[in-house]
Amino acid sequence: MSQSLIAALQNPALYPHPVEGFQVIETHISWVILTGPFAYKVKKPVNFGFLDFTGLESRAHFCAEELRLNQRLTDDLYLDVLPVTGSVEAPQLGGDGPVIEYVLKMRQFPQAGLLSTLQANGELTTQHIDEMAEQIAHFHLSAPKVPAEHEAGTPDAVMAPVSQNFDQILPFLSDKNDLLQLEALKAWAESSFERLKPLFAQRKTEGFTRECHGDIHLGNATVIDGKVVIFDCIEFNEPFRFTDVWADTGFLAMDLEDRGLKSLARRFISQYLELTGDYQGLEVLNFYKAYRALVRAKVALFSMPADATPVQRATTLRQYRNYANLAESYSTIPSRFMAITHGVSAVGKSHVAMRLVEALGAIRLRSDVERKRLFGEQTVANDVQAGIYSADASAATYARLHTIADVILHAGFPVVIDATYLKREQRDDAAKVAEATGTPFLILDCNAPQAVIESWLAMRQADKKDPSDATLAVIEAQQANREALTPEEILRSKRVQTNESGTLDTVVAQIRQRLPGL
Repeated sequence: MSQSLIAALQNPALYPHPVEGFQVIETHISWVILTGPFAYKVKKPVNFGFLDFTGLESRAHFCAEELRLNQRLTDDLYLDVLPVTGSVEAPQLGGDGPVIEYVLKMRQFPQAGLLSTLQANGELTTQHIDEMAEQIAHFHLSAPKVPAEHEAGTPDAVMAPVSQNFDQILPFLSDKNDLLQLEALKAWAESSFERLKPLFAQRKTEGFTRECHGDIHLGNATVIDGKVVIFDCIEFNEPFRFTDVWADTGFLAMDLEDRGLKSLARRFISQYLELTGDYQGLEVLNFYKAYRALVRAKVALFSMPADATPVQRATTLRQYRNYANLAESYSTIPSRFMAITHGVSAVGKSHVAMRLVEALGAIRLRSDVERKRLFGEQTVANDVQAGIYSADASAATYARLHTIADVILHAGFPVVIDATYLKREQRDDAAKVAEATGTPFLILDCNAPQAVIESWLAMRQADKKDPSDATLAVIEAQQANREALTPEEILRSKRVQTNESGTLDTVVAQIRQRLPGL
């Protein structure tokens, strides 16, 4: 019946808009009929255990859910659920009479705009990643919290699919090295779970289990009218989307790393954190990334035909091992360091800090962001001692930066604090955090010619997107009142001429040499 209906729906007379031609995209759970301006999605009457579309009422419900859930992230991509009436041989979109099927009407977009396609063509940019970070962060902050009484997000619910992965992968493996690796990954997952169990419970209580997307990767994001649009939220299974927000975030980070885009994955995570402030969640990030990598490893094995040829089996095992190795990389003990910037506003500190994010996996903390997270927005003119920039407010801001830095370091990540650090006391307090955690400490002494600083300041003010409120008068006051690095501080500092990329390259190389594994 379904195939006959799909064929009958390829009739231009059925549609209230011009049809440029028909193309049908088939997956294991749906057909999508492309007409040119619009696409019409029909769910297959199938039951795979994790989804059940066998009943017409079920398909109607999940069409409505797909519309509702995806409209949270898209403006005009998911448009309507339409009944199909008439007969299989002569269907009508809408109309009177008994309903024989439901279709989800969507705005059609070119496949060339998919971020996965852009990435394959070398056209994926940091702007795309920053847009995704912003959208996902705001989405997570506004997504409904899963009710406290719901099982989703409890430690047992978190661990159940992780354990299931190992149980389902094991029967496919026979190679000794594969089996040993799987055993080690399982032991790591179990020990990590026991260590993180109180945190999982705490995060559930604090409302970090939300109605998320469930399937965020580059293949489910596209560019429409110059804007990144994330689509194809999982509608058919609540546990797949009722998760900690970091299960969602970790999926995209893992997908980027799987594609060899480690620097973009690092940038995405750091940008997401700046927007959400959920630094505590870093402790569970690698757990979720490893889980997501092993899901893909499992899917690769599931895709192997029962009568696979030796070539097919070798290809499948190669895919499996790539994902298993990726999961294993998340179980290794990372190298950590703590760096702080030193320099006046608009000297290029944020650029320097972001370079350490992308090249070395550091998490960037920005004083301008955390100050406003503490005190809210306040525009200042030339007074560097007023309101949220008073001495007390600045002291509270630096204390917050150091508290968060401690959280990040304990989660196993390096950190770079993007702040002026013009006072020795501020730098001493930062050094104490590094010392207490046994972490190498570095001061990035940022410098640039005055003309360059003023030029960058003018561009920043014109752009109106930077969180800094600094003006030229503020910078001049900073230059007049800064406390120079002491001889002892100079010994653990690196001078960075921010208008010369070569000096920053040298610093990155030196850190890598000192801390292998970054």
